[in-house]
Amino acid sequence: MTETSPSAPRRLRGRATGLVVAGTALVLAAPVPAMALTAQADATATATAANPVSVLTYSAKERREALAYWTPARIKAVGKSVDLGPTGPVAKPWQGTELKSVGRLFFVNARGADTWCTATAVTSANKSAVMTAAHCVRRGASPVNTNTTMVFVPGYAKGKSPYGAFAVNTVATPRTWEEDSVNDVAALTVDVNKDGRKLTDAVGGLPVSFDRPVGGTVTSFGYSATRPQRGEQLLQCTGRTKKEHGTQFIPCDMTGGSSGGPWLADFDAATGKGVLVSVNGSLDSMTPTKMYGEVLGATAKKVYDRAARSSPKDVIKDRPQTGVKRDMWERLIGSWWSKLV
Repeated sequence: MTETSPSAPRRLRGRATGLVVAGTALVLAAPVPAMALTAQADATATATAANPVSVLTYSAKERREALAYWTPARIKAVGKSVDLGPTGPVAKPWQGTELKSVGRLFFVNARGADTWCTATAVTSANKSAVMTAAHCVRRGASPVNTNTTMVFVPGYAKGKSPYGAFAVNTVATPRTWEEDSVNDVAALTVDVNKDGRKLTDAVGGLPVSFDRPVGGTVTSFGYSATRPQRGEQLLQCTGRTKKEHGTQFIPCDMTGGSSGGPWLADFDAATGKGVLVSVNGSLDSMTPTKMYGEVLGATAKKVYDRAARSSPKDVIKDRPQTGVKRDMWERLIGSWWSKLV
């Protein structure tokens, strides 16, 4: 489920840091003159400033297929397929009140493998917004490598999905993530569940705070793939945030599968309520002691706003046939490319 990188911090749900075949760097484009590179960089920066949010949508057919794909048997199997070592000593199983708004985000990654992240239902006007990490929905700096067959299962615990599964219809990430692997945060919009209930009508939602000063105490949650839980139970870490590497960190040793899990400030263990101020993004090493998360700023707010105003109807109506063909072609290219990584 995860890959490792020689540099730190490493991503919780791995992204290849180099493209190699049999130890040789793979280059698929001719050299570009320096002047052209500068012009291209300037054009990219201008485009990103004008439109800082990148959006991916899934058709109604894709969403129906995603719900049919993630059967209880498949969910059970994906947890058994990975073992990232023993839990702790910092991370502990959450034993408190049920956190209905936190759940597992299941998907098929760009390499065609079943896997999962952690995500959170948040308050929004459309009652259908979810926050997670950008690397849970698309590979950084690789626009065609997007994840598919994506469903959110809030309140998941030990094989039970008490509130059903919600198919993801829209994904919003910073364009800087799509192009440069910068700003690892994403917001999703989901459909209603099989009972016709909107997400936060079914499980509630946690508020999101932007530009929150670093330095407060937070509790982080995630469905880490460490044993004995292996994604079947929420784990938690609590600590004071500190600035580092342009982001922030807390002491924590959760690993793959916990990516995208919420950092909750003002957390009340008795009620399970808190304010989402970041999400699990990356670790400091293969034997982690630090969990990094983005400081949610203006771009993260725009990403959230995009997801908070989307709806299933908007997705189906606004997605032209040419866009469907383009997305299918990009995913085919991405699938072929991922086999070479």
